Amino acid sequence: MGVPIKPRKLQGSWKQGYALDVHTTGSTFIGHNEYGHPVFDTTRSPLGELLYRLKYGRDATVIEEIAETVFEFLKGASIAVDAIVPMPPSTVRASQPVLQIAEGIAKKLGVPLLTTCISKAKHTPQLKNVYDYQERTKLLEGAFTVDRKETAGKRLLLFDDLYRSGATMNAVAKELIEAGGATEVSVLALTYTRSKQ
Repeated sequence: MGVPIKPRKLQGSWKQGYALDVHTTGSTFIGHNEYGHPVFDTTRSPLGELLYRLKYGRDATVIEEIAETVFEFLKGASIAVDAIVPMPPSTVRASQPVLQIAEGIAKKLGVPLLTTCISKAKHTPQLKNVYDYQERTKLLEGAFTVDRKETAGKRLLLFDDLYRSGATMNAVAKELIEAGGATEVSVLALTYTRSKQ
């Protein structure tokens, strides 16, 4: 049984796109820590909380519940998938939450997980510090290459944990269709930032 979600549609260069819930529902400043850094009391959606526990608490026990939530949503939304493509991680971590969750979803759907079909063709700066959408898009031009042998003729689900502006997802989805020969690409993000509301 998954957690309750409030999905919203995402517009972009894909057939269907959804983010399953907002990541944080509120954040209240409560003071400064001993290093002078601001401290916030942050509340999250049920799915946002599970994702937070996985990413920052390394609590792998939540993967099953997250994967089940996604599986139930995909069934209900009638999104046909031949393979799952996780978004390339922007930060190097010992374990990659996006890959861990995508693996759980792929198992539930009984489809392959394509972890090597997209690669970075050039270095891009951390986009969370670039606020202008056009500038993000420009930085991402030619940033990814696709291994067509893995993607041609397939209905792909491009998967990420957090949706901000959609610039990177758009760039990868276009590449999967144009260079990768995918018959269709749908996208799914677990959560979206409140700034996207």
